[in-house]
Amino acid sequence: MLMLASTFIFSCADAVDQSAKAEDLAQTDDFDYQVEQFADIKVLRYQIPGWEDLSLKEQKLVYYLTQAGLSGRDIIWDQNYKHNLKIREALENIYTNYEGDKTTEDWKNFETYLKRVWFANGIHHHYSMDKIKPEFSKEYFNTLLTETNTLLSGEPYAVIFNNEDSKKVNLDESKGLVEGSAVNFYGDGVTAKDVEAFYAKKQSPDPNKPLAFGLNSKLVKENGEMVEKVYKSGGMYGDAIDKITFWLEKAQGVAENDQQAKALGLLIDYYNTGDLQTWDDYNIAWVNATEGNIDYINSFIEVYNDPLGYRGSYENIVQIKDFDMSKKMQVLEENVQWFEDNAPLMEEHKKKSVVGVTYKTVNVAGEAGDASPATPIGVNLPNSNWIRKTHGSKSVSLGNIINAYNNAGTTGRLQEFAYDEEEVALEEEYGQLADKLHTALHEVVGHASGQLNPGVGETKETLKSYASTLEEGRADLVGLYYLMDPKLEELGLVDDHEKLGKAAYDGYIRNGLMTQLIRLEPGANVEEAHMRNRQWVSAWVFEQGREEGIIEKVTKDGKTYFNITDYTALRGLFGELLKETQRIKSEGDYEAAKNLVEDYGVEVDKDIHKEVLERNAQFKSAPYSGFVNPVLVPEMDADGEITSIKVMQPVSFESQMLDYSKNYDVLPMEN
Repeated sequence: MLMLASTFIFSCADAVDQSAKAEDLAQTDDFDYQVEQFADIKVLRYQIPGWEDLSLKEQKLVYYLTQAGLSGRDIIWDQNYKHNLKIREALENIYTNYEGDKTTEDWKNFETYLKRVWFANGIHHHYSMDKIKPEFSKEYFNTLLTETNTLLSGEPYAVIFNNEDSKKVNLDESKGLVEGSAVNFYGDGVTAKDVEAFYAKKQSPDPNKPLAFGLNSKLVKENGEMVEKVYKSGGMYGDAIDKITFWLEKAQGVAENDQQAKALGLLIDYYNTGDLQTWDDYNIAWVNATEGNIDYINSFIEVYNDPLGYRGSYENIVQIKDFDMSKKMQVLEENVQWFEDNAPLMEEHKKKSVVGVTYKTVNVAGEAGDASPATPIGVNLPNSNWIRKTHGSKSVSLGNIINAYNNAGTTGRLQEFAYDEEEVALEEEYGQLADKLHTALHEVVGHASGQLNPGVGETKETLKSYASTLEEGRADLVGLYYLMDPKLEELGLVDDHEKLGKAAYDGYIRNGLMTQLIRLEPGANVEEAHMRNRQWVSAWVFEQGREEGIIEKVTKDGKTYFNITDYTALRGLFGELLKETQRIKSEGDYEAAKNLVEDYGVEVDKDIHKEVLERNAQFKSAPYSGFVNPVLVPEMDADGEITSIKVMQPVSFESQMLDYSKNYDVLPMEN
C-alpha cells in the first residue's frame, strides 16, 4: 500500500489527494476560534489574513511549501518515540472501526487518550515529557483490539500501560541523560558518555565555522561501533524526505526571486545528501533571502528534544508577511546595534557589529512536525552562532497565532493571581503589547546578542543539557531589561515605557513563580526548557531582592501573591542576571550553568504548587493550547493545472488528524 500511495502522489502534477470529506471542512464567515477542549488541552483555529491579496503564483508557493511540511509529519512521530507510529495506527484503527457502545466512560476515556496522543505527536506529553497515562483498563483495550481486528503486541502494546520509557526527555543526570530518555535519537545501549566521546573526535574543516554534528542523524551501536544513521534520501526517513523534496522542487519552480530559489535548491541538496556543509550553505542563503512575501522554516532544527542538544526535531512553518505589523516593528531591526551597545554585558561579550538581523511579523499559513499542533509564537533562526555573527538571522513573530490566542477568550486567572487592582489594570491596558514587544526583543535582540569567547566551543558542547534553557533565559532577560527602557518610547513603540514595563514585570514574575505551575502534576519538577528558564529567572531575582523587599511574597485572605515594590531595582537585577548568563555562555562555564538551573529552575515549591492548583480548579479553560491548520484546497482545470486555491477550515480536530494519517502516512512502522 505504501508503494501504491507513493506512485499516486508522484504522478499527480500539482496537488496531493485532498480527499477530506466535505462535511469535515467549512468556510466560517462568523469565525469560531474554538475547536474543542479535552484533558489539559484546548484546540483552536487560526485565520490566514491577506490570502486573497496574494497572486496565484504566491498561493501556489504557499501550497507547495505546506505540502512539503506535511509530507514529513511521520518523522516527528518516530523521532519522539520508536513505537509511536505502531501505536498511532492501532489507536486510529480502533477509532474508525469500533461499532460498540460509544456512550460509556471507557470509550470516552479512549477518545481522550487518542486525542492527547495526536496533540503530542506521540505517547509522551508535549510539554511535561511524561508518558500519557490512559484512563481505561488493559482489559477494555483488549476488547477494543479484538472487536476491531487491530493488531498490537509486544513492547508497543505493553508500554501503553507499564512504567517503561516514562520520560521522553530526561534531564536528571543521575538517571542518564540518554539512557533515561525515550526520545528516538539514540539506539539501544548508547550512553551520554558514548555520544560525547563520538563527537569529541569530530573536527570541522574550519574550526571557526563548526558544523552541526549530529543534527540530522540517529546515533546507534552496530557490532560494537558507533554509527550515524543520517536522515536523507536513501537513508533514514528517506521515504518521507523524497516526498518533502518533491514538493520543495515544485516550490522552487514558483519562487518569488532568485535568492529564494537558490535557498530552496540548497535545502533540496541537503535533504538528498545529508551533508552538514550544505546545511550551513543553505542557512546562509536562507538568511540572505529577505525579499518576497513568503518565507518558511523546514528541516531538522530545534534541539530541545535531545537531552544532549545535538539532534534536530523535524519542523515546518509556512509564513506570509504581515505588511502592516512588520513595518511597525522594523524599528527594532534598525536599532539592534543600540540595544547591543547599551546592554549590561561585559564589553568583551558584546558584538561590535550585529549583522543582518531581520524582523517580521508574519501570518502562518501552515505548520507541521514539532510546530504542530502546539506552536511557537516567535522564531529566531538559524541556530548556528557563527552564522548569526557573520551573516545575521531572521526573527519572526507569528501574528495570526498570537491573535488567535488573544481572541480565544479569557479565564479570570488574571484576577485570581494578580496582587491588586492596579496590577490587573496594567495588564489589561498594556499586557498584550508587553507580550508582543517581549517576544520581539527576545527574538530580534536577545538571540542575536552577545558572542562567545575565542576558542570556546558551541553551547551544546560546553553547557550540555543546560544549553537550551540558558539560551532561552538569556533572550528573555534581554527583553525584560529593555521593556522598561525609555528607548522604547523614544522609538514610538509605546506611549508609556514605565507602565508597559510594570505590566511586563508583573506578568513575568506572576507566571514564573506561580501560574505556569498549573501545567505540572503534583510532585513534579520542572522539565521543559522554557518553563525552567522562566522559573530560574524569576526565582533568582526574587531571592536576590529579598532583603530589600524588591519583590514581596504576600499572604492576603489566605492566598499567596508576589508583589513587586520597586520596578527600577528589579530591572537592575534582570541586568545583573543577564550579565552573568551571558558570561556563562561566552565562557562555556558548565558548573555555573548547572548551579543556576538546578538551584532555581528545577524544583517546585510544593506548598505554592498545591495552592496554585487549588485556586486554578475553578477555571475550566485548559492550560495548554494548540491549533488545527487551515486546509488549502486547490481547484484544477481540465489539464490538471491549479487555477485557484481556497482556504477552508477543519470542523474538528479528529477529522484533521485522520485526514493527515490518510494522506501523509509515509514511513514504515519501524525506522
